[in-house]
Amino acid sequence: MTISQLARKHGLSRSTLLYYDRIGLLKPAGRLGNDYRHYSPDNEKRLRQIRLYRQTGLPLAGIRKILERPKRDLAAALERQLHEVLAQMEALRGRQRVIVELLKNRRLLEQVRNMDREKWVRLLRASGFTDEDLGRWHRDFERTDPAYHQRFLEFLGLPPAEIHAVREHSRRQ
Repeated sequence: MTISQLARKHGLSRSTLLYYDRIGLLKPAGRLGNDYRHYSPDNEKRLRQIRLYRQTGLPLAGIRKILERPKRDLAAALERQLHEVLAQMEALRGRQRVIVELLKNRRLLEQVRNMDREKWVRLLRASGFTDEDLGRWHRDFERTDPAYHQRFLEFLGLPPAEIHAVREHSRRQ
């Protein structure tokens, strides 16, 4: 099967398969007379594994390690990924609590339009957040979406040096 056929069959772009070849994740079985890449049933089986592991959110480098030593690395990688997903879910639950609180209290929702650091902290405290919760919230926000965390801190009007300090502290936790 050619690269285009394999890509079409699995709903991927040709460039994705070329990238997988370039990084050594999925090498073709050989070349046809016209110099087209040829993929075997074993290549297709490997691609199915790659796609399955990608659905878990594993990075390509981690997938390559797993495919090289499946018995040794698979369980550990999946456990790490599960913990990461759980942390992201907790971060989203924290955001969800804040949104629900804002929607329940229209007065608080009005204040968001003119939000600053003090108002934000007051809102979180009113929602039951402790210092530890605030630290965890920033850590999870930084881990799950660093660019949005940066924009949010800017939205609150924090000076650049303070934003840098908050983000660095969040990364070290």
